[in-house]
Amino acid sequence: MNSRIKPVTLSKKILRIAGRTNAQFRLIGEGDRVLVGLSGGKDSLALVHTLKHIQRHAPFDFEFEACTIHYGMPGEDYTYLERHCKEQGIPHTVYETGIFDISQDTIRENSSFCSYFSRMRRGALYTYAEKGNFSKIALGHHFDDAVESFFMNMFYNGTMRSMAPIYKTGRGFHLIRPLIQVRERQLRAFADENRLQTIGDESCPAMLKNVKLPHAREKTKRWLEEMESENENLFKMINASFKHIHDDTFLDPERWRRDDV
Repeated sequence: MNSRIKPVTLSKKILRIAGRTNAQFRLIGEGDRVLVGLSGGKDSLALVHTLKHIQRHAPFDFEFEACTIHYGMPGEDYTYLERHCKEQGIPHTVYETGIFDISQDTIRENSSFCSYFSRMRRGALYTYAEKGNFSKIALGHHFDDAVESFFMNMFYNGTMRSMAPIYKTGRGFHLIRPLIQVRERQLRAFADENRLQTIGDESCPAMLKNVKLPHAREKTKRWLEEMESENENLFKMINASFKHIHDDTFLDPERWRRDDV
């Protein structure tokens, strides 16, 4: 790396939490080949730099590569992201797809299709991972994402479900989330402190079409922020509750212990 290029720094807290999460759930180990979904937002940028740090200091060897999905939509430009990865010594590929063109025929106007693009983007990552013989795919979801998803599933879908730190997909990969116990504000501070040029909602294909934007997540985020303003330990308690699940106390007949009555 050019000596004039300032190296990116991560807080000790982010590194400590990510390291502990990796150890707890055995996310990455000896000989793994990890493909990282790099959108260019603060979360995925923090993830690739976290993995770079782990790769330098871990007592095991693994490989990783960042992959940015190119939707094929007008104005899509990842020049800064490509340059940043090259300067920081992070292997990076922009994977060209026709997702945006395909969506013209499969998405109706005034419909909500964030989930559609999420599935298509995930499918493209899986395809690239298969071509490159990767064993794991890493995504930059953080703890705020997990908590928001939990309450959204409860309030809108009638299920108790969040985001697993690791699970095996139907296509044979293990999907991992090394930052799943890191708070979003810590990742925002990382981007600000390193003056990174992050990519936000402007890169979403939804911005180019007449569609309904996802208000449910934003409402849930605002609700949690209000709750946390009244109880600073809110997310600590939610984190603890995610690790102490008494599933036999709910109304699911499959989990009801008949021998207790």
